[in-house]
Amino acid sequence: MAKSTKRGGGSIHLRKDGRWEGRFVVGYDERGYPKTKNCLARTKKECLEKLRALRASYEAPEKKERSIGPGMTFGEWMDFWYRNYCRPGLRPNTQGAYEAMIYKHILPALGQIPLGKLSQLDLQQFYTQLKTSGRLTRQELYGPSLSDRTVRSCHANCRAALDKAVEEGLIATNPADGCRLPPKKGREMQVLTREELQRLLIQAKAEGCYELFLLELSTGLRRGELLALQWEDLNEETGELRVERQVTRTGGQLVVSTPKTKASVRTLVLPPPVVEALVEYRTTIHSRWMFPSPKKEDSPRDPASCRKKLETILERAGCRHVRFHDLRHTFATEALEHGMDVKTLSAVIGHVSAATTLDIYTHVTDQMRTQAAEKIGRRMGGKSAAARRRKKQPPKAMTDFQAQPGTRRRPGTGCITQINDRLWEGRYSPKWPDGKKHPRNIYAHSLAECEERLAAMIREVQEEMAAAKAAMGA
Repeated sequence: MAKSTKRGGGSIHLRKDGRWEGRFVVGYDERGYPKTKNCLARTKKECLEKLRALRASYEAPEKKERSIGPGMTFGEWMDFWYRNYCRPGLRPNTQGAYEAMIYKHILPALGQIPLGKLSQLDLQQFYTQLKTSGRLTRQELYGPSLSDRTVRSCHANCRAALDKAVEEGLIATNPADGCRLPPKKGREMQVLTREELQRLLIQAKAEGCYELFLLELSTGLRRGELLALQWEDLNEETGELRVERQVTRTGGQLVVSTPKTKASVRTLVLPPPVVEALVEYRTTIHSRWMFPSPKKEDSPRDPASCRKKLETILERAGCRHVRFHDLRHTFATEALEHGMDVKTLSAVIGHVSAATTLDIYTHVTDQMRTQAAEKIGRRMGGKSAAARRRKKQPPKAMTDFQAQPGTRRRPGTGCITQINDRLWEGRYSPKWPDGKKHPRNIYAHSLAECEERLAAMIREVQEEMAAAKAAMGA
């Protein structure tokens, strides 16, 4: 099994032949893939010493090359700028994105050019190459070209590094100024209709995750913010919900951290029906996390599992397949259409400024301006034709969608089996304080009756378990 060393220090592992092997990255090839060097030893301690010596042999000349001066190459300056000015302020996930752009795209193409001789033409040709054949992997799925957003991100890194070079007096002007870039396109988003929202929530209730999606559609929280909520963040009396952490997957591990910006730390006020649903839901959860992991104790739910659950629900509900982030867009669109002003919405969803909200939801604000013009017209000259048509239309009824049965239930809710046309069995098999499972079961003549009787039995068993645990503690 691999043994991790300090970040950037390489790794060691025990080989099948009984020797220890140390390995670390010394650079990247022309396609951006890492190049490694290794060492072998009979003991772990000896392997660590050899690995440190091997790293030192490669790092010593590198430090000499990094001395700031007019003779530096653009690659040397870019690496120095990233490590000293840029990386210290980045989060781990963001570091990975920056390093992929810098070490897989920018340095292989422009790294050997002297800093003082880098021209606007060099940069322009580089951006063109990214748009035509810049993709290094999965070309069979996405084609040879990189997205406009990635090209603009590479340019932003080059420009920021060169701006710092100008500030340090290494070059006179920034060659990145004036480069022509792919146009900035609006963010692609899909918004669910009201009928789709009803179908989603009906199916989510059958899947055992109704409260999770209800809260998301009522607040527009980011997925990491939603899954990092704890019960102490909710004030059941006032309905206030405090958002002050997020959960992300970094290096294969779930990491709970503070949100990226100060604006993301905020307090929301939930609608009373949502608070009532959460209060009732809390009686079934025995964890400090509002949405705990069904597999790991005292751990929030994995964002990836939440995404997969949404895909399953949308498919069974017959809705369009949208991203989890589109539920956030759906909330924001509904809020604007129901009269929430942009400044308030910006604070609710955690944007740094209202300008960001306006930029993302321009299509909605355009509709709001049209509706405002219609209102003014009605006040000036009576009801519009559109309003008269709306008046004649009968109100839309609730959807008659029935949830599709799933194969899995929420942990802690037992299981139900249909024995024949007139008999259902409910079974609950919790692990008691003695470490053993003691199954209980009930029977009913309909699914609804079985669900009701099973829920009552689960409450009784949980009370008995709590009493048994208290007796063992005494």
